[in-house]
Amino acid sequence: MSSSQPDTCPCQGTAGRPAILYALLNPSLRARPSAPQARSHCLCRQHRPVQLCAPHRTCQEALDVLAKTVVFLRNLPSFCLLHQQDQRQLLRGGWGPLFLMGLAQDTVTFEVAEAPVPSILKKILLEEPSSSAGSGQLPDRPQPSLAAVQWLQCCLESFWSLELGPKEYAYLKGTILFNPDLPGLHATSHIWHLQREAHQALCEVLEAWCPAGQGRLARVLLTASTLKSIPPSLLEDLFFRPIVGDVDIAGLLEDMLLLSRPAPAQAEIKCSLDNSWQR
Repeated sequence: MSSSQPDTCPCQGTAGRPAILYALLNPSLRARPSAPQARSHCLCRQHRPVQLCAPHRTCQEALDVLAKTVVFLRNLPSFCLLHQQDQRQLLRGGWGPLFLMGLAQDTVTFEVAEAPVPSILKKILLEEPSSSAGSGQLPDRPQPSLAAVQWLQCCLESFWSLELGPKEYAYLKGTILFNPDLPGLHATSHIWHLQREAHQALCEVLEAWCPAGQGRLARVLLTASTLKSIPPSLLEDLFFRPIVGDVDIAGLLEDMLLLSRPAPAQAEIKCSLDNSWQR
């Protein structure tokens, strides 16, 4: 069994240093011999970049999920009545897990394939020594890795195994959305109470579905907690960047939700919590 550290790749040398040939040929590394090699040059299969097999179809399905997420939030009076700054903070802090739950609820499936990349030797020989130091340009964002995408798919499969209904998804989204631990909130105490209400409603609907609801509740909450381990940047790079380019999805959702939304009607404000949390 290998004694290398978990983050150390077999294609790299001791202590994560690049192979000798790479270090000799790359001028930038000769100037900084002790610098660790970037993960983007890793040769291990799990860390190789991947891309969607059907980007147009998958991106359209992802955009549909975003649109449904906006509808869900618009029809949630407890969210719409919050201070707009609090709405923005909650949206930026929770859009990733909400989007992932939307993918799970709509059973969005996708496949990835290894992305074509030039050989390391070709990149070294074609690289200009001053291209990264003097141009002032930021390097290209790396594509998602196979390991990251497989973990995302594993999280979605865990949700599908729970076989949640519309009410369970709705109340679970409430427990994720109303996060009082986010910085910069004006109504932290009120948001904490909203989260508790969503949690209580989730408990009630689970108990009605199964008398031994506490065990199922623990599974649901544990599965939901795994969504927080998936960075929003991965979602942007995998589902949106191949088609729409570099887009701030949180900013896009803010525009869709806050700028183009008409003032909520009085009848909507008085809707019951149970009805408003279902899309």
